[in-house]
Amino acid sequence: MSRSSNEPIHLEKNLEMNVETIKKTLGNSADLIVRKSSIGMIENQFAMMYLKGLVDDDQVNNNILRILELNKKDITTNLLDAVYDEMIALTEIKKSPELDSIIKALLNGDTAVLLSDENQAILLGTSGGEFRSIEEPQSESVIRGSRSGFVENLKFNLALLRRELKNPNLRIDFMEIGKHSNQKMAICYIEGHAKPEIVDEVVRRLKTVDIDFSPDSGFVEQWIEDSNLSPFPQILDTERPDRVAYNLLRGKIGIIVEGSPFALLMPITIGDSLKTIEDYNQRWMISTMLRLLRFVSFYMTLFLPALYVALVSYHPELIPTQLLFTIAASREGVPFPSLIEALIIALFYEILQEAGTRLPRKIGQTIGIVGGIVIGEIAVQAGIVTPLMVIAISLTAIAAFTLPNYSLAIGLRVMRFGAIFAATILGLYGIILVFIMIHIHLANLKSIGIPYSAPFAPNYLGDLKNVIIRAPITTLTKQQTQPFLEPAEEVEKTNGGSGTS
Repeated sequence: MSRSSNEPIHLEKNLEMNVETIKKTLGNSADLIVRKSSIGMIENQFAMMYLKGLVDDDQVNNNILRILELNKKDITTNLLDAVYDEMIALTEIKKSPELDSIIKALLNGDTAVLLSDENQAILLGTSGGEFRSIEEPQSESVIRGSRSGFVENLKFNLALLRRELKNPNLRIDFMEIGKHSNQKMAICYIEGHAKPEIVDEVVRRLKTVDIDFSPDSGFVEQWIEDSNLSPFPQILDTERPDRVAYNLLRGKIGIIVEGSPFALLMPITIGDSLKTIEDYNQRWMISTMLRLLRFVSFYMTLFLPALYVALVSYHPELIPTQLLFTIAASREGVPFPSLIEALIIALFYEILQEAGTRLPRKIGQTIGIVGGIVIGEIAVQAGIVTPLMVIAISLTAIAAFTLPNYSLAIGLRVMRFGAIFAATILGLYGIILVFIMIHIHLANLKSIGIPYSAPFAPNYLGDLKNVIIRAPITTLTKQQTQPFLEPAEEVEKTNGGSGTS
């Protein structure tokens, strides 16, 4: 069983030698299970190999081992063909003579059946084991809507997506990433809704991914995004199968990575980061009000502390007289300028939020209450900061929580510090300058080649009814695909396709 350079290693017609080769390749690993037994009237020897914990034990014991061991018939045809065609009742089954493909199958949770005097293995799709059950998405809670969220199992996640989208034109292509992890990754799109050139571009970028291991889909996201210097997320992450299904119908492409409960959606616009799937479950007036509220929160998160610093430091004449006296009285005795005061409180809240995120949920909630209320009040009583600054930073933190996308919210929190420094140096002119710079950046940003600022720039007037507001549902269902994602020519919809699913 030797080979020269890159030639694949093939199995021999010797059962013991094949078993020893596989065991040696896997380093005689303790979790490699080898079960030897016999089959048929003349008791042909066979060996069954799998990695413990990666397979469905019931399937291995009842659908493979039990069936083979109890078969004592006289097998007159070729043994390999008889086992492959007649005995094993599994849908995922294939033959392979190559050692590399057998090893890869074992590492993916498959079971290999080796027969005496045969130089091919039968590979059975038995991946299973213990997985987290379906739970409500932690980062995208809804009042009205599905409670199902993705888990860490790719097959299970694809099944959840299929349950949402019973469309024969749904295409699912597989790729592998990770030199050492060999994780599967599913590229999902709907033929006839997604632009073929965007699908090709996504596949091209995915082929350039060169990493050892992807603990989450975030690795893939950062590798294929258009600009890694932008604080804005150019790819949307979601735990919700219904959100993926809806966006696939809008012409987007989804990526689900094995081992991650977060699916990726692309290309996206800034408006997509401010939507939730629950917007479509509420009446249009309520959803419109909530969307407008999120746009207000977007700018509050960016500019509210900076606006306070600018007004107090440079433009007190713009503050109503009574309020100005109150601010002046509260600042009496405070030893720091407004910049230092804003930075102290903002930094304190960032530390508090980070601590609350890393701690167990119950302890994190306690830390949030104790930190936000008790320490904030003590800081005011000690004369370190003013009450109005605490209110401004608190409102900013609460406004950030209304944004449905965590990656967008944390990006705005980072940019907020830049706005505070600009307000400290130039006052309101500094804030206007930062405002213009951010919008120029948004106008130049792209997501998989699509303008990130669409439908504002370039202007697609018809799509604004599903961005700033949420028009009545009867007007939205007439056109599913976003105008800038429409294929050039309508692709004939079929019940088959080139995708493997």
